[in-house]
Amino acid sequence: MTDLVAPPLSLYVHVPWCVRKCPYCDFNSHVHRAWVEGGERPEAAYVDALLADLDADLPLALDREVRTIFVGGGTPSLFAPESYARLFAGLRERLAVAPDAEITLEANPGTIEHGRFEGYRDAGFTRVSIGAQSFGARQLAVLGRIHAADDTARAVGELRAASLDDFNLDLMYALPEQTPAAALDDLERALALSPTHLSHYQLTLEPGTVFHHRPPEGLPDEDAAFEMQEAAQARLAHAGFVQYEVSAWARPGHRCRHNLNYWEYGDYLGLGAGAHGKLTDPRAETIVRTVKTKQPREYLERRGRREPLGTREPVPPAERPFEFMLNALRLLDGFGLADYSARTGLPAAGLLPTLERLGARGLLRETASGRWQPTALGARFLNDLQAAFLPAAGPPSPGTTRSLPANIGV
Repeated sequence: MTDLVAPPLSLYVHVPWCVRKCPYCDFNSHVHRAWVEGGERPEAAYVDALLADLDADLPLALDREVRTIFVGGGTPSLFAPESYARLFAGLRERLAVAPDAEITLEANPGTIEHGRFEGYRDAGFTRVSIGAQSFGARQLAVLGRIHAADDTARAVGELRAASLDDFNLDLMYALPEQTPAAALDDLERALALSPTHLSHYQLTLEPGTVFHHRPPEGLPDEDAAFEMQEAAQARLAHAGFVQYEVSAWARPGHRCRHNLNYWEYGDYLGLGAGAHGKLTDPRAETIVRTVKTKQPREYLERRGRREPLGTREPVPPAERPFEFMLNALRLLDGFGLADYSARTGLPAAGLLPTLERLGARGLLRETASGRWQPTALGARFLNDLQAAFLPAAGPPSPGTTRSLPANIGV
């Protein structure tokens, strides 16, 4: 073992409610009738529960400064700006939030009312991630989205009116009945809105989703999906975007700092129903995973009964190499051995035989500065590459499982 070092700290807040559950979504999201039929909304009670959740986890933060905050869902833009203003006031009473903290809100174009982004800005948000997914009417309908293509443009107009110019657009490809030309047209329409960041990822049929049980008709085959991916990579590069992660592209200076902290195996507090967290304690030489109660109703009821809102489990040293690589190998820049040791508490020497074996297979390369990066082949078969670091795993066998970008909003 080597000395663990406390990495940068982020905060993730999960808002679990939606107007409609999308058939491809495997996130912890639930339809709440208050936003469909009217009635009392649980916003105030949920903010109270989030702050109680944080109170329980504060000792794990070790008085560190929070560098980034991300509010995801679900559909966080269902909550009023006033709810977030109260939440952030409570967070700042309990935590040291960096003056230049990146604070991101996930928003659905179909849930934005006129003037709301001004309220979100005043509450403290500095960045927004818009779930566009597609600009094709047929594709949006099949995906179960509640917005139309024009709603995305209107939402971006609202963002600019509120001087929230740092924003991401989520965009999918390899959608049902989508041709390579249509996928590229989607990308052109997204670029026309001048985002600072673009998350471009392939539709995947995740276990537990409606699409996994009943796949939609007309899905492009693997070759067509790869053609879409390559065409998008060329177009984004030509537009001045730089790819820094499997599915993440940014203009210079606009990488998502929050998700970078995940991919660099940083620490994060996870608040809200179903939220996950990871906290390092160098004094105890431990890394702890936290998982919060998944069902929103039970989460609120537990808070009312003053019961624990989640569980904590240590990450055994044997599992840390895979956890680190599951994240770090998504980055095009790869990782340094010193970072691996500091974040896992494990000597880098134990990693070298696997790295060299993967290098000989053409899946990894070592740069002149000593960083290890996936090659183009390794990026294409990322699942196999990552699996090489499972406890007692042998070298990967590329050829069957192509890595698919994670459905992650940034």
